[in-house]
Amino acid sequence: MFLLSPLEQFQILPLIPIRFGNLDISFTNGNLIILIALGGYLTLMIMLLSSKGSFYLVPSRWQIVIETFYETIANMLYDNLGVRGQQYFPFVFILFMFVLLSNLIGLVPYSFTITSHLILTFALSLMVFWGVNAICLKEHGAHMGSLFLPPGTSLGLALLLVPIEFVSYMFKPISLGVRLFANMMAGHTLLKVIAGFAWSMMASGGLLFVAHLVPLAVLILLVGLELGVAMIQAYVFTILTCIYLNDAINLH
Repeated sequence: MFLLSPLEQFQILPLIPIRFGNLDISFTNGNLIILIALGGYLTLMIMLLSSKGSFYLVPSRWQIVIETFYETIANMLYDNLGVRGQQYFPFVFILFMFVLLSNLIGLVPYSFTITSHLILTFALSLMVFWGVNAICLKEHGAHMGSLFLPPGTSLGLALLLVPIEFVSYMFKPISLGVRLFANMMAGHTLLKVIAGFAWSMMASGGLLFVAHLVPLAVLILLVGLELGVAMIQAYVFTILTCIYLNDAINLH
């Protein structure tokens, strides 16, 4: 059975219905993917840190993967924040791994892409935004207002720049969440459209049955492209978080 619409793959379905009057707290396919992503990360780390899977001087394949992610995030924080950035490593690393695993799980056939839903991506970006503002307020107090007023600005120009900078600043969590949501949703929609087109050609028989190999080959290439997009979007989401942290700490 195939989906009739490319957008049906993004439908949230209740797996365990739980209702209290008008309150719906059902366990959905989205909740399941979130638990799988978090569980996969915890399982991998437990396996690597257990007595039978401890880190070795000559690393295993899984250890190389984890060390690559570790070094990538550590270097990203150091390049953007310097030594002070290392204190935020646990949060940034877990954020990167969660987005990455959620994106990759969505590429599994008959799975569900939780990062294709704006409610999740916006919740993540809003969490980053409020955290960054809390850090900035703690570090600089009232001087946080200099984010909206560049030094040396005249009073007349300040009346124009401050509202513009404030609106731009408030749109940061929106752009951060929409970027991830739009890329994941667009990519998966395109994959479904081409897959449905190839299926229709194959079902028609005759010459179309042979011709369906063309969109099928394109689909295989797009799956590889979407795999790259899944990793790049996790990286972009994380590096923008580091940039926002740098602005909060150094008031750039």
